[in-house]
Amino acid sequence: MAQFRATIKGNRGEASRLGTKKSGLVARINGWDIGVAIYARHEKGHDYLDVYQTSGSNGGYSDLLIASISEYKPTN
Repeated sequence: MAQFRATIKGNRGEASRLGTKKSGLVARINGWDIGVAIYARHEKGHDYLDVYQTSGSNGGYSDLLIASISEYKPTN
């Protein structure tokens, strides 16, 4: 069963992909000199999204973590 779902839309229409708790999901959007990579993962019952700034299609420097977002499920 899918834990994650990604969609993207460009000049050839929309596409989607699914990721499980085990596989996670990676999304990348690149310009020539800048880009972003988002890694979706599931650990210890919670979902996490790690957002990195990248050097885009040109390459040239290491990815820089700019945000880490976690799903918080409070227990009552």
